This record gives sequence, C-alpha cells and structure tokens, in this order.
Amino acid sequence: MSWGRVGAAWGIAGVVLLLASAIARLTPFAVDAVRGGLTPAQWMAFVASVAFFAYTNGYRVFQRQWSPRIVARAQALAADPTPARVALAPLFCMAYFGATRKRRAIAWGVTLGVIGLVVVVRRFAQPWRGIIDAGVVVGLGWAVVAIAWFAVKALQGHAPPASPELAS
Repeated sequence: MSWGRVGAAWGIAGVVLLLASAIARLTPFAVDAVRGGLTPAQWMAFVASVAFFAYTNGYRVFQRQWSPRIVARAQALAADPTPARVALAPLFCMAYFGATRKRRAIAWGVTLGVIGLVVVVRRFAQPWRGIIDAGVVVGLGWAVVAIAWFAVKALQGHAPPASPELAS
C-alpha cells in the first residue's frame, strides 16, 4: 500500500474518529434529558432541535459540502502525499492546511465558532443542554454516514461532488 493511500485512509478515519468522539461525549446528555422527563414544550424543542440540526448541519453542511470535500481532499492526499500531509492527514482533510486561503479561513473560523458554542451550551441546565446536544448528535451522525458514503463511492470510482480546494 502506498503512503498516499495510507494517508487518505488515516485522514478519513481520523475525521470519523473525531466526530464519533463528540457523538459519544454528547449522547449521554441527550439521553439524560429524555430520561429525566420532558414537558410537552420541551418535547417540541427536542424535535425542533433534532430537525433543525439534521437539516442545517446534517444535510446542508455535512452531506452537501463538508463530507464530500473531506473525501476529495483525501483523494488529493492519495495522489500527492507528502510526509506532513500523511502524518497530519485528518487536519489536511479538514482543510486546516494545504487549502486555499479562503477554505483555511473558513475551517479555522468554523472551528472557533464551534468552540464558542460549546462553551455556551455547556452552561445550559438540563434538559436544555440535552435538547441541543440531541440535535448536534444527529447532525454529527449524519456527517459520519455521509463521509462513509462518499468514501465508498470514491473507492468505486465516483469522484465526490466537491473540490478539494488545494492551495496553489
């Protein structure tokens, strides 16, 4: 197996492991919210949170943009491996380096935004934290499925519908 393929596999696996770790950390808060009993208004908020994150994050962001780009960047890594790209493949696939200036700025900006939201949501009392976390878990789960889908399609010879946005 070539270093490029190793890097591509490590890139995709690393991103999926990062998402799976977040899912594993957030799921207990979502379960606790439901287990503690929700009022009808809280159930409506729970359903709204799940629907909102499924559509906005799961479908619009992860399925249509982020996941295909992860796989496209993994393919680019496989075609042109460097020691840094292979060693830091998950970061390369998420466009923290080796990407256009705009894509890097977006990657870092989104990361800082997510960190800010995590800090805020952690301060919420149950069941509200769990209600939000349930939606986030659905969105992140959608991302994992989308990455796997595009990776399998790429192995079958179908290019992902996204540009890897590599630095020139």
